[in-house]
Amino acid sequence: MSNKKIAPPKRSDFVAFEQIHSRWMDNDVYGHINNVVYYSFFDTAVNRYLIEHNALDITNSQVIGLVVETQCQYFSSMVYPDCIHVGMKVVHLGNSSVQYELAIFKNDDDAASAMGSFVHVYVNRQTNQPTPIPQNVRVVLQNIFKAG
Repeated sequence: MSNKKIAPPKRSDFVAFEQIHSRWMDNDVYGHINNVVYYSFFDTAVNRYLIEHNALDITNSQVIGLVVETQCQYFSSMVYPDCIHVGMKVVHLGNSSVQYELAIFKNDDDAASAMGSFVHVYVNRQTNQPTPIPQNVRVVLQNIFKAG
């Protein structure tokens, strides 16, 4: 394990943003938004982005992305009623997988409260076997591609 401190990313490091309102139930007994909720923010933001750009139909898409890897690093606490802004970018776009880098910003802060990543592997909904990313989805993902 490294003791090297990583600086929080800035809003300008990201290509697309989704806004999410925190909820009273997101707070834990320690008085801040619980760490597991950050993963929900990541998942919600990416899927909303895909849905809004016609790259995912949650009930009918024959090819879907499954999360196979995720991680998060925390920099500062958030509490309800903070407004959450999830910054997104694609940093790797393979044949059947995509890696997102994400950051969570509270209210109007320029420095992230948390940053993370996750990997979607695209699979056939019926067989659960990896399949190439459909071209229409690839185009949407390329729109938020930003090399590290």
